[in-house]
Amino acid sequence: MKSMLIVGLGDFGHYLCRELMQFKNEIMIIDKDETALEDLTGLVTSSLIGDCTRESVLRSIGVQNFDICFVCISGNFQANLEITSLLKDLGAKYVVSQVRSESHSKFLLRNGADEVIHPNKVSAKRAAVNYSSDRVLDYLDLGDGYSIYEIAPMKEWIGKSIIDSDIRARYDMYIIGIVSSDEVSNYMPSPQTVIEASDHLMVLAHESTMAKVIAKRDKD
Repeated sequence: MKSMLIVGLGDFGHYLCRELMQFKNEIMIIDKDETALEDLTGLVTSSLIGDCTRESVLRSIGVQNFDICFVCISGNFQANLEITSLLKDLGAKYVVSQVRSESHSKFLLRNGADEVIHPNKVSAKRAAVNYSSDRVLDYLDLGDGYSIYEIAPMKEWIGKSIIDSDIRARYDMYIIGIVSSDEVSNYMPSPQTVIEASDHLMVLAHESTMAKVIAKRDKD
């Protein structure tokens, strides 16, 4: 459990807050618009109505005491930049700022942000991967071009063991889990595990490798 501050309760701030609550984190939310806080006020640890571009507001809550501070104000870049910079100046340990465009990222990173989040870019990439092939069921971006993909098996793998299908050598990907048709999960399966047609494979691979696999599979 961590202590977190969320500044700005637009759509992304709301979704982020609700997801963080699932992990039992202590969360404080701030927005200058009272109505933006109403549906979350009774659920979070604390809430505050205030303009965080004012140093006095951020200073009053002791931002240095939070493990992570999120700035979720993508619609007003000037306010985003000011708040991000103020948080760091006041001793915030780790600042994550939401961005709307790539051009804003470098300014935020130079002025206090330890990390930036580009929700539209992440959503677009996820949609592109998922909808480019009916056989890619889901994926998790790990960075540096690598992801964990949930895929249906290729025809040539079905009925063979992992070692006999030679997936690692031929396709440069690693099977790290198998979910069977009855939703039984087998993580880190042994090389002797036989791949069934109804299995969902969790594979670790580079995006360039997966693009080639998708192209080949769609021809099956």
